[in-house]
Amino acid sequence: MNPGDRVRVDRADRTYEGVLLPSSTDDNLVVKLDGGYNVGIDRDDADCEVLDENVYEIGGSDTEDEDESTGADSEIEFNDDLPTISLISTGGTIASTVDYRTGAVTAQFDAEDVLRAVPDLAGRANYRGRVVANILSENMEPPIWQELAQAVSEEIEAGADGVVVMHGTDTMQYSASALAFMLETPVPVVFTGSQRSADRPSSDNVMNAVSAVEAAKSDCAEVLVCMHASESDDACALHRGTRVRKTHTSRRDAFETIGAKPLGTVDYDAEAVTFRRDHQERGEAELELAAELEDDVELLKFTPGMDPAFLDVVEGAEGLVIEGTGLGHVHTDLIPRIEELIDDGTTVVMTSQCLEGRVCDRVYDTGRDLLDAGVIEAGDTLPGTAKVKLMWALANEESAEEAMQTSLAGELQERSVPWE
Repeated sequence: MNPGDRVRVDRADRTYEGVLLPSSTDDNLVVKLDGGYNVGIDRDDADCEVLDENVYEIGGSDTEDEDESTGADSEIEFNDDLPTISLISTGGTIASTVDYRTGAVTAQFDAEDVLRAVPDLAGRANYRGRVVANILSENMEPPIWQELAQAVSEEIEAGADGVVVMHGTDTMQYSASALAFMLETPVPVVFTGSQRSADRPSSDNVMNAVSAVEAAKSDCAEVLVCMHASESDDACALHRGTRVRKTHTSRRDAFETIGAKPLGTVDYDAEAVTFRRDHQERGEAELELAAELEDDVELLKFTPGMDPAFLDVVEGAEGLVIEGTGLGHVHTDLIPRIEELIDDGTTVVMTSQCLEGRVCDRVYDTGRDLLDAGVIEAGDTLPGTAKVKLMWALANEESAEEAMQTSLAGELQERSVPWE
């Protein structure tokens, strides 16, 4: 009896029928019922019958598994008529299961387990599986972005026609931004995750994963985020990685493209991918990797009454992104301290707390004083994206100031005009 088999399990006076899933412990069986729920059953108390073997079979690896947290990979049996999609796992809810000893959701699936858990992926592509990390996304760190970018580059160099990155949703926007700056890619790189774990009937993991694979087969060779477009199960939105933000804690359509409609859409039933704006097309760019980062960069949100001592914490930092009010303002009493930071070598960039519009520090006296102090305007770049961009620019560009005022990966509009 193996994961992927269809089984009937009798326990006491109840019978359960469904697909056997991997379990977090050898003491339990985990069965996905036809209604969508998972059930955990003590092995010792259960009588099991295999109804159908390998219902959702995944080919074996040619090499023995490596450590589950770093570098593990697997190879699926190939069909020459299908494109090859690399599935890279970093953990998160889409790659999680329930530990029935505690009831907690834990990130522990590798890429093969995801294929077992999402049988609808079968027949859409050939798959290569790779695990870069096995963490909840709140534990994501810049060194893992670098490992992830290296892994994506290697998969593309090895012939992948597209890459799907499975990632927790809490910090997905940061990771997508990081890869957008680190990589010039000739194929789609699509981040996806799920807001609700696979054991819940309302889980979004199947639709998001399937839609991400369809997007990875498309002609848009950019870093994208693929998540539910609405609370319905009809379409997924494709967001440009540098313009997306998680705007809701728990809704399935938690992600939005700020200042615009999403770049594209995947119609789930029709399996059709469409794009509404210009984008880099498949094959236009040569694969390039620039994964160096300056990690001594902070993001600080200004609020009324903020203690100026907060600026002492970043003294000596290589970079600071300030999330100012309105057009890019802070209390005038902070400006002399900001100027001292700049004089001491810290690159200071101004963004806005507003969801739409751009920084323009030429309108009011405070803004002009900030510019005179040496603060760099970041236009309408999102604050989180600006932090990641500054980390990359300080390590890779001759002029961080020029880079922060130039659109490198679709993160910055040249003019503030309504987007389609």
